[in-house]
Amino acid sequence: MDRREFDLRIKKLFGDYSELISRENVKLESQNGIFHRYKYPVLTADHAPVFWRYDLNYETNPLLMERLGVNAMMNCGAMKWKDKYILVPRIEGADRKSFFGIAESSSAIDNFRFWDYPVDIPEPEDPETNSYDMRLVHHEDGWIYGLFCAERRDPDAPGGDLSSAVAQCGIARTKDLKKWERLPDLKTNSPQQRNCVLHPEFVGGKYAFYTRPQDGFIDTGSGGGIGWGVCGNIENPVLEKEIIVDDRQYHTVKEVKNGQGPAPLKTEKGWLHLAHGVRNTAAGLRYVLYLFITDLRKPWKKICSPGGLFLGPQGEERVGDVSNVTFSNGWIMDENGNVFIYYASSDTRLHVATTTIRHLLDYCTHTPPDAQRTGACTAQRSELIRRNLAVMKGW
Repeated sequence: MDRREFDLRIKKLFGDYSELISRENVKLESQNGIFHRYKYPVLTADHAPVFWRYDLNYETNPLLMERLGVNAMMNCGAMKWKDKYILVPRIEGADRKSFFGIAESSSAIDNFRFWDYPVDIPEPEDPETNSYDMRLVHHEDGWIYGLFCAERRDPDAPGGDLSSAVAQCGIARTKDLKKWERLPDLKTNSPQQRNCVLHPEFVGGKYAFYTRPQDGFIDTGSGGGIGWGVCGNIENPVLEKEIIVDDRQYHTVKEVKNGQGPAPLKTEKGWLHLAHGVRNTAAGLRYVLYLFITDLRKPWKKICSPGGLFLGPQGEERVGDVSNVTFSNGWIMDENGNVFIYYASSDTRLHVATTTIRHLLDYCTHTPPDAQRTGACTAQRSELIRRNLAVMKGW
């Protein structure tokens, strides 16, 4: 490739990229009256800036090839910051290692642009091999916290076992999203911790955490569901005790495991939670999202739990590196009550769904709980049919 062709190719790369990140998203008709999906993902591997992937120097890359490819973009933390919508997605390189980047937009549904550099989080003395799935929380103590999965190889794994891992909750904090301070990993009585989230307010003067205690890296074992624990000092975060806020249940969407998504939203009805539930199928694990509400004064006490899934993979969302998965660790509620739910599909790309806090609270408070068995579920549906037929007679 001569220099002229090289320059033309660079111009096309940047032109195509500009067109991609400037594309207007399209709201789709709601299929359930609860939320709207959008035609295009908000972030994909192609949204990684050109200069993150290519060596643009003709002398060192005359064939203009990608040097550091990006495989997927998913599972983002989210927050409103200085009138911008901020996403901190998990960006998986072609080498399988994940890192974090900060993308901002004025619209919340499209036109996300990355800051020049990835997030630089200091490594601890025992550095993790992989970091991912950050939950962003602007705590009432004034700090912005990022809690993420810090994965390391299991030191007790047999010599030939290169898959066994240990997951812990890594913690970093910042005041400006640029300079980050690394805190010690969260310590609990569980050998594995994933999907940990910091509650946005002090509870009884202490920092409160949602956890997911489990025995193995993949299998929960005796782990009972979404946990809750408190500690007095986040610079030495130790949970002496965990209680279960939302448990796993047989033959439900959260039978195999469940985990807190982003930090809950504070509403007049209580703390609104978005979580993921996992069940097994003949084709493997299926991840979906569901909602529940906890008490405002006692956030560990569940007061409302609509049955079934809230959002699951549809169409092309079912296909990807890990198929049949929807996962969320970020949402934003505007002052006017609009809610933006950022969810990933099949560990590959990131989407947005829009709704309002009014819709979500109505859904939670008027959707019946899981009736636990076929007969009772049939009775629920028959009662709805009976009431609707009575209404339809008046039409």
